[in-house]
Amino acid sequence: MLKRERLQYIRQMVNQKGIVTAAEIMRDLNVSDMTVRRDLDELEKSGKLIRIHGGAQSLGYNLDCELSLQEKSAVNMAEKQEIAREAAKLIKENDTVFLGPGTTIEQLAKEIAGRNVHVVTNSLPVFDIIRQYDPKRVLLIGGTFRNHTGVFVGPLCTDTLSRLRFSATFISCNALAEDQITTSSIEEGQTQEIALNNARYRYLLVDEHKFNREDFYAYYKLYNMDGMITDSKTSPDIIAHYSQYIQIIQAGKGK
Repeated sequence: MLKRERLQYIRQMVNQKGIVTAAEIMRDLNVSDMTVRRDLDELEKSGKLIRIHGGAQSLGYNLDCELSLQEKSAVNMAEKQEIAREAAKLIKENDTVFLGPGTTIEQLAKEIAGRNVHVVTNSLPVFDIIRQYDPKRVLLIGGTFRNHTGVFVGPLCTDTLSRLRFSATFISCNALAEDQITTSSIEEGQTQEIALNNARYRYLLVDEHKFNREDFYAYYKLYNMDGMITDSKTSPDIIAHYSQYIQIIQAGKGK
């Protein structure tokens, strides 16, 4: 296949799927990892797609088509781990924290598992991580189960959460545009809103690829958060712009 044909195929693949991994492209085109990297770099420079860790994302990717938990776990993992390590520093011994859904929050759970910290969550994956170390230190809030994201939602979940108080709440999001924190599920957004309102401190964990994007449901204002933790790859322009709304902690660089 000629280079021109290869680039066209990659563009079509990315536009159709929204997000593709380098491994998928290598498999479909039977080319090396180095070739895929060069092709993706060239397509990004020409403004045809967005490079993400381990693959590429289309410019018009619609976040309403939410990725499954397994799909989310395949992208940007290094950035998520970096953010989680920084966020873990904000949690003190004997704190009671709420951890929301999402693969970045799951990495945070791994960072604090085994510590003298009480965790409340409506995320089954987060619960499973903490309980392996000390099941007495984690409380799972039940309700209607969303298999797509591994999280409990609904009236039972929100009613229970409304009665609880936390030292801090840590959430992630699907997208962030100006002061709007957004997600694809109204029920998930409502659940996280309650957990945020009932916390002494509120923190948002977001990697570089979530900025300047919108999803279906806006559930919280950025300026009502106490801090945002992002990865070291987030550009200085992004940091400068969003600093007007919130204090930003950039992994590896401090506040």
